[in-house]
Amino acid sequence: MTQQSGSSTAADPDQPVDGPSTGETGVPAGAPALAPAAIVLALLALGWLTAMLWSTRAAITSAQAGVTAVSLSAYALPGVISAALVAGGGSALAVTNLLARRGVDRATLRFVTATGVGLLVGLLTAVAINLFYADNATTNVIAGTTAAAAVVGGALAGARNARVVGAMVAAALAVLVFVVVFSRVRDPLFELYGGGGSQEAMFGAARWVSRTESLLAGLVTGLVAFGYLHLARRRSLRRDPDAPADRWPAYLVAGAGSGLLLLLTEVIIRIGGRALLDLAAALSEADAVAQTTLGTSRLDNGIWVLFVGALTAMIAFGRTLGPTPADDEDGTEPAEG
Repeated sequence: MTQQSGSSTAADPDQPVDGPSTGETGVPAGAPALAPAAIVLALLALGWLTAMLWSTRAAITSAQAGVTAVSLSAYALPGVISAALVAGGGSALAVTNLLARRGVDRATLRFVTATGVGLLVGLLTAVAINLFYADNATTNVIAGTTAAAAVVGGALAGARNARVVGAMVAAALAVLVFVVVFSRVRDPLFELYGGGGSQEAMFGAARWVSRTESLLAGLVTGLVAFGYLHLARRRSLRRDPDAPADRWPAYLVAGAGSGLLLLLTEVIIRIGGRALLDLAAALSEADAVAQTTLGTSRLDNGIWVLFVGALTAMIAFGRTLGPTPADDEDGTEPAEG
């Protein structure tokens, strides 16, 4: 059909007649950015939570006395809470990703859905704990605190930028696995740092081992967060060559995400698990000192991972930046010495 000379479409031939604007691949230009491998992250996070619950149950069940069970529960609580936090976030990310693929991406609905998924994960986890754990004073505390952590993780996954949430979940999973792997070399490092001498030397060696673990964990989380966002960017460009790139705040938040989750884990432990920690600290003076020391160590570790992870992700992102258009078009020649 020919266009009339006075029609609006003739005046602006580049204006589409109807429908949303699309890229070369046919994907709408305003399509939401999706998190790559969200279902895989959810399955890995749920698998990790299951493994942590199973190992904690085995340790508590093998305890010969109730006092030992209380102590072991207090030591295992941080690992279970962090796993539940990541599992709630990973599961909620997978569900909201599926909704976004179907064009349902309103902010309020996304947040409500993510929180609901986290609540479902928390309820199922609490039921499993009450069914399979021994019925003692620690069971209800572990179940309730774990459920609360899963709800908080789901709510965090309701953030608008799904790719940043995916990077945080992937980096957090990497850090949780790294901590388990690092435990294999903790004793040799303790001896390497001179932990076999006086009591002061032992404290110093323990401090350096903890700092080494935090530094390496920060490097891991920063590199994984950057790698995930870089992969998401490449997939987005394949779908739509005109898709906007994530700016530096996205990499900063993603790199700091694992540290933020560790600090949030500590907050949940100190609020929801306070009864269990107090019960373990009341067993003896040594247990009280141990609980205080472990709490301080976890807090320091979260801060280190936060800043090192954020710095690592930002440096990795900065190395991908090319020269600005002004530098390419100014036509100046470099000075020859």
